[in-house]
Amino acid sequence: MSQQIQPYITQFDQSQRLKAKSHRLIPGGAHTYAKGDDQYPELAPGFLVKGKGCHVWDVDGNEYIEFGMGLRAVTLGHAYASVIEAAHHQMLQGINFTRPSTLEIDCAEAFLSLIKGADMVKFAKNGSDVTTAAVKLARAYTGRNRVAICGSHPFFSVDDWFIGSTPMSAGIPEAIQALTVKFQYNDLPSVQALFEQYPGEIAGLMMEAETTEPPQPGFLEGVQQLCAQYGAIFILDEIITGFRWHRGGAQAVHGITPDLSTFGKALGNGFAIAALAGKREIMERGGLDHDQERVFLLSTTFGAEHHALAAAMEVMRIYTQEPVIEHLARQGERLRHGIQQAVAALGLSGYFGVMGRPCNLIYFTCNQNKVRSQPFRTLFLQETIKRGVIMPSLVVSYSHSDADIDHTIEAISEALVIYRRALEEGVDKYLTGRPVKPVFRTFN
Repeated sequence: MSQQIQPYITQFDQSQRLKAKSHRLIPGGAHTYAKGDDQYPELAPGFLVKGKGCHVWDVDGNEYIEFGMGLRAVTLGHAYASVIEAAHHQMLQGINFTRPSTLEIDCAEAFLSLIKGADMVKFAKNGSDVTTAAVKLARAYTGRNRVAICGSHPFFSVDDWFIGSTPMSAGIPEAIQALTVKFQYNDLPSVQALFEQYPGEIAGLMMEAETTEPPQPGFLEGVQQLCAQYGAIFILDEIITGFRWHRGGAQAVHGITPDLSTFGKALGNGFAIAALAGKREIMERGGLDHDQERVFLLSTTFGAEHHALAAAMEVMRIYTQEPVIEHLARQGERLRHGIQQAVAALGLSGYFGVMGRPCNLIYFTCNQNKVRSQPFRTLFLQETIKRGVIMPSLVVSYSHSDADIDHTIEAISEALVIYRRALEEGVDKYLTGRPVKPVFRTFN
């Protein structure tokens, strides 16, 4: 932990000056909703300018330990030397040619060697590209229009087929909205009910293998069996779980092979790369070796930029040769244990807590009635930021050291003291400014 970090950070003069300018130039002031001002307290850095490992610096020169890690995309660490070097070396050779690069073959081969149930892969730039491609492929392969998604999982795509199912459905035709239907996690009867309600209509079913709770015994297998029984494509979204749960994805952890799966985030350690992978008979519908109708699967100018592929290859090499997965699990468990001790010591059980696998923890914040609370979330963020930690979630990286984790536990423990006082005396007494808001809401 750098000695430059002050115990209480409250000065954000440069950030405040830049906010008005950013909102004048950019709708919402940011290009990703999860990074927006409405997701953070008023006493927070508005702009980060540098990162190294798990530490970041804001425009005012304040230093923090980060636990958002680029929305879970930076699993090794910011500016990770060998990944940057691999990308830089490739940039010097050119980054986008008129015909494919041999690097596309090499990267595909490396990827498929890790994802055991997949026969083919196609690369893109972000998760929404590949989840939407999976939906299109499922529709083309089955000749059906509806898609079933897990309503217990927060996000699948920026595209209409998913966003139309959220409170932010403005601008999306009702006809498109109606084609997406929902089931609930660990509720196999809700999956069965969808197939019975829409017989012969569901092209594919998309879900994450696991988020904050593990699958009940037989649930994933049951979903897969229902998809096979009713002729739907079983799609696992591994954008978050891939290269974080296991080098082979959550599907390797749970011993299940989907028809299609999607990857991103950690695959490039911050570089823009995502992947759609799956069974040959389905994937090849996006290629040239068939006599069926052509599917415009994935065809983007920047889908296979060479520097991103080179970065991904180095990431995969590191995962196969170094204990990345083991480190994430160990540091996440160290963090969880320290937080649980602090919660118990302050009598905050049920008011504040952590959920999920150690490699991908999140926390919950509740009010005096033990009801989820955005004001209390804001207060917790405000108090941890003061103490040199940015933690919209509790996402560890390969760069989080024991010292980083210990400092974080200390900061959280101090913040929870304020949290306890706010429960007793009212959150308004301790919170500066307005509370944060959920991203998916109908009105600002």
